[in-house]
Amino acid sequence: MSSTSQPPGAPPSPSPPKAAKPGARIQPAGGTPLSHALLMTRLRALRPTLGPALQRIAEFIEQHAQDVVHMSVSEVAERTGASEGSVVGLCKSLGATGFQQLKIVLAQSVVQPVQLIHEDLDRADDAATVMAKIFHSNVQALHDTQATLSPVALEQAVELLRAAERIEIYGIGSAAPIAEDAHYRMRRIGLQARAVVDSHMQVISASLAGPEVAVLTISHSGSTHETVTATRLAKEAGARTVCITNFGKSPIQQFADVLLLTMARETQFRTEAMTSRLAQLAIIDVLIACLALRDYDRSVASIGRTFDVLSLKRY
Repeated sequence: MSSTSQPPGAPPSPSPPKAAKPGARIQPAGGTPLSHALLMTRLRALRPTLGPALQRIAEFIEQHAQDVVHMSVSEVAERTGASEGSVVGLCKSLGATGFQQLKIVLAQSVVQPVQLIHEDLDRADDAATVMAKIFHSNVQALHDTQATLSPVALEQAVELLRAAERIEIYGIGSAAPIAEDAHYRMRRIGLQARAVVDSHMQVISASLAGPEVAVLTISHSGSTHETVTATRLAKEAGARTVCITNFGKSPIQQFADVLLLTMARETQFRTEAMTSRLAQLAIIDVLIACLALRDYDRSVASIGRTFDVLSLKRY
């Protein structure tokens, strides 16, 4: 609950932002945690000082906060006729670290806190209800992804990966275990693959890529700065790129030669994707099976050799 009074000993409130020339960069106020009320106050204060493009973005955020919570940065840019960089720049001017944090702050007023755990849950749900809701959500994500995934795009991805001498797999955060699983599965069928889940190593890997390299990037939002940057660098270096990402516009799509789309209904303001991971794993399963069938003899021989070695790990 906001108040204009300050408790004894509290630091003074940040000064109101000074007027800036249209289009000028505005430095965010610091020191005060960004709340929904503070965000909207800053937004209204800054609007008269902004250039036309930033004014359109600010107006859209103010009037469509509930929609923005469920949108990607690319979708907001498209709706406002602005660039993604302008959207992110405005977010930082308001004191957010980027578009993702702005959505989380906006979500404080349009969602219940329990939805940050899972969008279908109520706080009073017992274990049986939680189980039923989450299983239903996961099954629905698989059905929706099956209906969305393009067989043509899948065939293109298979041919692209088969043609590569080396496959680099990128994933950050909740996508990192998916990247590791894809790496494990590809090595078992004899492909030269490597999972790169550290952001520094990703840009090194990408900068050293070339036409002989294929990159498989996994990102639910398609807006994670590290994986978007690595995918862009790899494509600029001449690598071919396959991206597994959720349906809808996102920055990573412009750097993808092939898109394999999931359809996870979960909202994108949460920092951890849940149902999307099952959809991503299902796509990896399909991709590996198609790759193995396309080079059947080699894959079967490789699986046999690795099975013999792995049997030594079991009692």
